[in-house]
Amino acid sequence: MKKTFEKVYQLKLSMKGITPQIWRRIQVPENYTFLNLHNAIQAVMEWEDYHLHEFEMPNPKTGMLDKIGTEGEDFEGLGEPLIPENKTKISKYFTPENKIALYTYDFGDNWQIKIRLEKILSREEGEEYPVCTAGKRAAVPEDIGGIWGYEDMLEILKNPEHEEYEDTVTWLGEDFDPEYFDPKEVSF
Repeated sequence: MKKTFEKVYQLKLSMKGITPQIWRRIQVPENYTFLNLHNAIQAVMEWEDYHLHEFEMPNPKTGMLDKIGTEGEDFEGLGEPLIPENKTKISKYFTPENKIALYTYDFGDNWQIKIRLEKILSREEGEEYPVCTAGKRAAVPEDIGGIWGYEDMLEILKNPEHEEYEDTVTWLGEDFDPEYFDPKEVSF
């Protein structure tokens, strides 16, 4: 990625359907493509990019909802083709008047993240971008079975006597804490 950019987009990423909310605040260069943004979301959610994804966002010129992504081998076109995420800059879509996008990851688990443009900032000299500046709660584990599977996991973790407790702790790792998140630990 070229380091020639002047503006930074501050985005809040909020998981839909989970309470209390899991969220992240990131700052990314204005010259990011939607593919770069996808990679940043994967990093802050600690996912491994095993599944298909797409962005949905109103086109600022037409007002129509555009679907942005990559048509891979597993993609079954359901209508219009996707706008190529590797060639589409976020700066063409995110504007002060057009602030909201939806990112869907893993169409089986159907994780949805609302992306909201909070601010457009000047680049800070010496700062490395992207950067995660804030967030709450650990990300949902990949392949957990969607919101319902995640809620079941939380109930299992509350009860060491549960028949699935040992297997769940082994799968997640003994250090997994659903309430823990430190933005300084995010590695892009």
